[in-house]
Amino acid sequence: MPELLAVCVVRRLLPDAGPVGVTAIDKGPVAGPVRIGEFGAYADVQADRKHHGGRDKALYVYAQEDARFWERELGRALPPGWFGENLRVSDLDVNAARIGERWRIGDRVEVEVTMPRTPCQTFARWVGGDDERGWVKRFSRERRLGPYVRVVRTGRVQAGDPIEVIHRPADAPSILDVYREPA
Repeated sequence: MPELLAVCVVRRLLPDAGPVGVTAIDKGPVAGPVRIGEFGAYADVQADRKHHGGRDKALYVYAQEDARFWERELGRALPPGWFGENLRVSDLDVNAARIGERWRIGDRVEVEVTMPRTPCQTFARWVGGDDERGWVKRFSRERRLGPYVRVVRTGRVQAGDPIEVIHRPADAPSILDVYREPA
């Protein structure tokens, strides 16, 4: 059964060479229950609100199976939060998720898949700057993007909560169907 492995929020804002000047990509797991509101996980922030956050990007979800792939590729441990994700999950093919698909996490929280993550240069700098040139294209090519979700029903979630797909629109495209790789 799909499971929530970790709920992650920003640990600290870091200086960044991008136009905002700081990044909130440095996320880490929180112990115990975390409140999930319409704008995401309590105590999380987005430094670049033009491209991150809001109702349609309230939470970013990444799969443990995809993280393990990247651990092998990069030769290092990639703990929950490393991808800037709010929710690290297991046994759920998040990249096959359809736009409009709904998941129940725990006994109350419901989320709806809205779009794929589009990797950016801030993410590339976080991964390793000059050591990972071409990271955005590489990450895109592997199609292990993870989705953004909106919060449909608020509540609290915590590591270990089960995840259930409660609605999967048969005629909707998957997040990979709508994703356009960077040129």
